[in-house]
Amino acid sequence: MGCFEEVTQEGPGTNQHNDERSICLHAFSDLSHVPPATFIYLLKDCYVYGTNKATSKFKILMQLVKVALHNAPQPGPFTYAVQCMYIVPLLGKAYSEGFSHMLTSSLKHLKSVESVQKDFLDAKYLAAQLVLNILDSVVPHENRILVKLLETFEIELRDMAHALYGSELDDDLVKAREHLRQYVKCFMESESNAIAVALITRFSIQCCDESFLIKLIENYQLDIAEECATFMGKEMISLLIQKFLDMKMLKSANKLVKEHDLTEEFPDVSYLYKESLVKKLAEKGCWDIAEARAKKETKLVEYLVYLAMEAGYMEKVHELCQRYSLECYVDSLVPENVFCGSDYLDLKKLDVQEIVWVDEINGLLNATSCIEACKIIGMDCEWRPNFEKNSKPSKVSIIQIASDKIAFIFDLIKLYEDDPKVLDSCFRRIMCSSNILKLGFDIQCDLHQLAQSYGELECFQSYEMLLDMQKLFKGVTGGLSGLSKTCLLLLHLYVF
Repeated sequence: MGCFEEVTQEGPGTNQHNDERSICLHAFSDLSHVPPATFIYLLKDCYVYGTNKATSKFKILMQLVKVALHNAPQPGPFTYAVQCMYIVPLLGKAYSEGFSHMLTSSLKHLKSVESVQKDFLDAKYLAAQLVLNILDSVVPHENRILVKLLETFEIELRDMAHALYGSELDDDLVKAREHLRQYVKCFMESESNAIAVALITRFSIQCCDESFLIKLIENYQLDIAEECATFMGKEMISLLIQKFLDMKMLKSANKLVKEHDLTEEFPDVSYLYKESLVKKLAEKGCWDIAEARAKKETKLVEYLVYLAMEAGYMEKVHELCQRYSLECYVDSLVPENVFCGSDYLDLKKLDVQEIVWVDEINGLLNATSCIEACKIIGMDCEWRPNFEKNSKPSKVSIIQIASDKIAFIFDLIKLYEDDPKVLDSCFRRIMCSSNILKLGFDIQCDLHQLAQSYGELECFQSYEMLLDMQKLFKGVTGGLSGLSKTCLLLLHLYVF
């Protein structure tokens, strides 16, 4: 059977184990005289005596049940399974949901079998009655199993009317829907939204409004919200799309726009989604894939050029400009006459004492002492770009740390090779100091790269007193250069 290991020791326990195993195998090979209760309890014994791990045992039993339901269960596999579903809760919570899932899933492949179609139709009434018993808490099954029953047996409103009133007349259909509405209201009040929406959509019960949909979104039950909005109609779908856009969930918004033909109402969603894809690929260094995704759409290619400029990847900028003749676009991004000469800082007049290259241990110790005396420092890391997909990121090669008077450029690769312990100790004194405010632009990216590059060092695993200027100036575009331009403009306006 696959669930049991071969027993080699002799003894009373061994014989009993083998007898039970033989009974299980014999029973499952012919279900014609095996009542549902016996089948379920034998199934439990198989699980209990199995020596594999739980997941493995469950998979083996799933295959066993699929085969067994072909072996003449009476009066048919679907009816037999419904009868089993009444027995399963008696095993307790430890087995109930798993065994119920096993039974309903095993029936799916039988729906296309010609010889059991009559049994499937007969079992729908019994399954509808079981659903009512579950709703009334007569048979204790989880809501997830209730949903699976509705789906597996394709239960419709007329099946529920037949189970409730013994007929499928129009008046009985109306009464059945109203009867089910009461259950839905209870589920909505208890915030059991998944089962509530399952009943609403399957039986066309009109009892939810915009406030319910918004509540689903606020609770991040987005799949359920999508199902509910689709049932409620175009207006609610449009509301959901707008909420997705507000939440920057462009993929979900674009999917709904396509599925419901709402391009006219949301003309920009497709482009915004493509733009987000291009940006994600560029941020991962997958420039060639990003270019392929742009699919020669001029606007997207121009955006890719902008991203390359922002990343300082000028080689890619020139390559794209030559390939797509975008030299004029680049010129528009960097106009020559934005400032006159007097608007620029003269580097020779900056009050910087010196720029120090640090690639040996004594220099590292001196630089650390100097930095510890500072209240505010700026940080930036550099590493070689890696544009190959799925390749290992390049190691951070240098880290720049500057105060208002002095700038240090640390050769991390060399210092790490010389003495990693001293490097770790010095940078812990800097990175973990609560007396030094450390500024950076998109600093999380640098910190992540440092941790990836030097995972053995504790100094790059935790930090104190960090401030990311990118998050402080959220509306600024153009990367670090754009932020610098904005700050210098503000300074210029303040001074003059």
